[in-house]
Amino acid sequence: MTKPANALEIRGLRAGYDASDVLLGIQMHVGASERVGLFGPNGHGKTTLLNTISRVIRPRAGEVRFMGEPISGLAPQKIVERGLIHVPQANRLFPDMQVLETLELAAFTSRARSDLKQNLDYVLALFPRLAERRAQQCKTLSGGERQMLSIGVGLMCAPRMLMLDEPTLGLSPKLKDELADAIAGISSHGIPLLLVEQDIAFILSLVDRMYLVDHGEISREISRGGEVDHQEIMNMYFGSEAS
Repeated sequence: MTKPANALEIRGLRAGYDASDVLLGIQMHVGASERVGLFGPNGHGKTTLLNTISRVIRPRAGEVRFMGEPISGLAPQKIVERGLIHVPQANRLFPDMQVLETLELAAFTSRARSDLKQNLDYVLALFPRLAERRAQQCKTLSGGERQMLSIGVGLMCAPRMLMLDEPTLGLSPKLKDELADAIAGISSHGIPLLLVEQDIAFILSLVDRMYLVDHGEISREISRGGEVDHQEIMNMYFGSEAS
């Protein structure tokens, strides 16, 4: 079977809340082993886009294809079973569960269960702090450790592609560096990545391309090391008069 050229394809995607549209016909793609970033001002649709791809929010129009197959009409758990894994903001963990229990529980699909030990060993090697705290309850972890655990949960689902929504939110510079190394390690195994981030330096260090999300639309596509620099990207956030 021929491997599709793109892991993810989005065509004319519209979605929103109540009577208001937030996404206004998004068009984008992520290559088969590509790392792609989404950036832009808060409230312009980045999180809504990830939630619509994973069908936490039902799309109103358009199509999402994963590994060449349409997934727009699937239930969220069926999308997880196919290997498209979304790690949302805010460390949504069960506070009274232990770290090890949380990781093992995440391997609930047949694909993930068959590789549970291998994936668990990988996660604990990738995040040694989780190995040290495997018997602790999630509520006792620091913010950075909870973020590591959230990504570890995603990896226990045996991802064929990973979507991360602002993984560095609230973290110290040291922890951001640790997380960047871990994410780079994950993507080095060929797992496609879609990363939402506000930290420009962080996102530039990790992705091959970026899309600027502006008022629910893709207003610009940027290749890493291409035609823009850090200051120009900051101007995209705050306006061309910013200095």
